[in-house]
Amino acid sequence: MGLIDFMKDAGEKLFGHGNAQASMAAAKSDPSNDAKIAAANSAAGDAIVTYIKSQHLDATGLTVTFDGASSTVSVFGVAPDQATREKIVLCCGNVSGVAQVKDMMSVDQSEPESKYYTVVSGDTLSKISKQFYGDANKYMKIFEANKPMLSDPNKIYPGQNLRIPAQ
Repeated sequence: MGLIDFMKDAGEKLFGHGNAQASMAAAKSDPSNDAKIAAANSAAGDAIVTYIKSQHLDATGLTVTFDGASSTVSVFGVAPDQATREKIVLCCGNVSGVAQVKDMMSVDQSEPESKYYTVVSGDTLSKISKQFYGDANKYMKIFEANKPMLSDPNKIYPGQNLRIPAQ
């Protein structure tokens, strides 16, 4: 998949608490301290892995690194299928503070890749479904493709990236 862009200021706020917050604060207070920066980046990567696992997604050898200087996440591992791979990438990118995800994952079972769509103000899943499938009533296909990150088809937000599976 390569490098995927995300809206840096949209998404889950994972870096605002726990070790990630403490490490980020320490790195900001002394940007010349490489150890603090490395700790902040490591804590952010760990927070993203914890988030991915909370969504009941997993991959063999799942590793996430974060580079705070470029706001880029790199994700590695072998997903059982293409859908899981894409959901893991979305979990990495739909995090506040992440601007790009470098997808270095592979899959056990190859399948066609989905398209990605960035939600804009005024969007609904029905509107997005009409745009991609020509039928507003196929919105549940998009909803199902983005579970468990989406818990309700009416709860999407501007800046969020969604998987749009092939018809």
